[in-house]
Amino acid sequence: MRFYIKEKLFSLGDSFVIWNQQDEEAFYVKGQVFSFGNKLRLYDKYNNELIYIEQKVFSLMPEYNIYAGNNLLANIRKKVRLFSHSFNIESLYGSFNIEGDYTAHDFSVIKNSSKNAASLSKKWFSFGDTYEIYIADDENIPFMLALVIVIDQAIHDKNNN
Repeated sequence: MRFYIKEKLFSLGDSFVIWNQQDEEAFYVKGQVFSFGNKLRLYDKYNNELIYIEQKVFSLMPEYNIYAGNNLLANIRKKVRLFSHSFNIESLYGSFNIEGDYTAHDFSVIKNSSKNAASLSKKWFSFGDTYEIYIADDENIPFMLALVIVIDQAIHDKNNN
């Protein structure tokens, strides 16, 4: 399934809208305005919170936890790489590696070292960060969308640089 993620430019805190391939608003993300580290929540179109994303603030490289309710779903750590971007994810859904090119515009999400779970591409010229993401049919959609938001926060968010 294909989704499109667009960051809202003129909002307090980080804010994203997520459309499905039928061009319908399917999810949205709201960030906490005044917080120490990034704290974001992913909601469905009915305003139900599905995912909570929290940045670990005292780590050498960007590190995030993803929760569903009070349950820890995953820990995401950015790896040190010279000419590319890479993340390690340990989750309830399996082990994932996210590998990105040196421009940080194209990424592959590999599950359990072999299966392509998702791929995403950041548009070059747009107002606000804009992504197209393809998610394999058997993957958890909110979780995969949360991974894209973490990539955006760890690499492209101006507040982290």
